[in-house]
Amino acid sequence: MADIVERYDIPQQHFWLHGPRSGQPVEFDAATGMWNVYGYPELQEMLGDPATFSSDAMRVIPKNMMPDGEELSMKGFITQIDPPEHGKLRKLVSSAFTRKVVADLEPRIAALTHELLDAAAERGRFELVTDLAYPLPVIVIAELLGVPSSDRALFKQWADALFERDSKISLTEPSEDREAEVRAAMKPWMEMSGYLAAHAAERRTRPRADLLTKLVEAEVDGERLPDDQVVNFAIVLLLAGHITTTMLLGNTVLCLDAFPEQQDRVRADRSTVPAVIEESLRFFTPFSALARSTTREATLGGVTIPADQLVMAWLGPANRDPRQFPDPGVFNPDRDPNPHLAFGRGIHFCLGAPLARLEGRVALNILLDRLDPLRTNPDEPVEFLPTPTMTGVRRLQLLWPPR
Repeated sequence: MADIVERYDIPQQHFWLHGPRSGQPVEFDAATGMWNVYGYPELQEMLGDPATFSSDAMRVIPKNMMPDGEELSMKGFITQIDPPEHGKLRKLVSSAFTRKVVADLEPRIAALTHELLDAAAERGRFELVTDLAYPLPVIVIAELLGVPSSDRALFKQWADALFERDSKISLTEPSEDREAEVRAAMKPWMEMSGYLAAHAAERRTRPRADLLTKLVEAEVDGERLPDDQVVNFAIVLLLAGHITTTMLLGNTVLCLDAFPEQQDRVRADRSTVPAVIEESLRFFTPFSALARSTTREATLGGVTIPADQLVMAWLGPANRDPRQFPDPGVFNPDRDPNPHLAFGRGIHFCLGAPLARLEGRVALNILLDRLDPLRTNPDEPVEFLPTPTMTGVRRLQLLWPPR
């Protein structure tokens, strides 16, 4: 890993990429006031126990770290909701991500990939994120949701403002710093909410065959979803529906650049593309951490965590736990099984995982068809996202034409 860290100048905040950890699987960090869980078996237990480790992490965040309640509602924000409400909301859109519905998207994904690569070829330059890894999944999810994919520059502006900050999560930072963070996050959030609220309002009078109409017309316990729930649910689908694939595709291409022998193998045998993607998900886990809060005292890895504590579940380090993955710093697509936690576990397992895997598989196969070799441009440094809890590239210039 030392060669890769140096070669791509991977930020120190992605500490699990810099070599094996020396600490315990479960630790309290007095500097941030939070608990951190890094071990694979400990995370398996934690994510499998939503009654003890609640997804409603916001309830333990100090009030002065939160925006005014009138400005931000968490209703409908499915990643922050516990059972039984979580299951009811998840059912509303689960039909949109069935195996058949996702499989039927393959021709559209392939056509979009070719269109985006054709456009890059005309420009004579190919920056993977801007030219393919971002627009491909955002167009797909925008079309499913029913918002104009031509607005994707707006979506990227909001996503960048929300996720591309390098601030570390802490419950102990000075109040003025927290307030500045909140203000920085609220502007794009409110803009996105207003945008989706307008589209939702239009669906109430002019329904269409799209996910937004499905949310507007859905009933839970005999009642329609309130407007704020519809909007928050749509925000999750729009953001999570593209960001994971953007990181997955960029990370997988980076792995094949870093390990050219594996690129040669997958070129020779395309049946191994899914295994390459799964190992990329383990090796460079896109969403590398999740937040949970304890509803009661809990013992994890022999350590007792009190009730009402913020606990960070570190998926990235867990996917490199040598107790589960031999030689975790080696990129090895032959791992079988490869039970990584990149898409989470349990009731909050990523709803869009099948779509992300399909988009990754289709796009990677086409990239391998059209670029030989897949190589980063040595004159253009790779740039990683600065966010500590997200592992992905935000700039990855490839050689074009390949040579």
